[in-house]
Amino acid sequence: MQILVDADACPVKEIIVRLVKQRNIPVTMLADTAHHLNDGYSKIIIVDKQADGVDFALMGLLTCADIVVTQDYGLAAMVLGKGSKAVNQNGLIFTNENIDRLLMERHIGAKVRRSGGKTKGPAKRTKEDNERFESAFVKMLDSVLLHW
Repeated sequence: MQILVDADACPVKEIIVRLVKQRNIPVTMLADTAHHLNDGYSKIIIVDKQADGVDFALMGLLTCADIVVTQDYGLAAMVLGKGSKAVNQNGLIFTNENIDRLLMERHIGAKVRRSGGKTKGPAKRTKEDNERFESAFVKMLDSVLLHW
């Protein structure tokens, strides 16, 4: 079991490292060349800056026992398809029951933007967002460790 992080725009990297370090779980942070990472614990993989480069590299490392942290619904869908678990930076656990709706909402938003419409961007990150992530991530870690 390992934790794989789509680290390009991940605001909870420090929380992830703190929690997995306590449990002695390996973590791999994946980012493109526009980012510099070094937390002293994680394995860092830097990929060329290209569309979905991090996603493809992450999927190449993924096993069904792993947990992925990502805010990318498309990547989350691929992770679920491989039998792995995924959670976003706000504590939303991606499931087979919610991924189709999330992908449809993403598609509709993109369609609106392509036609010149506006969609609201993400809300400013709060302490509560971090707390929700930490709670969901701990539950996911403990569940996977219990069955591992």
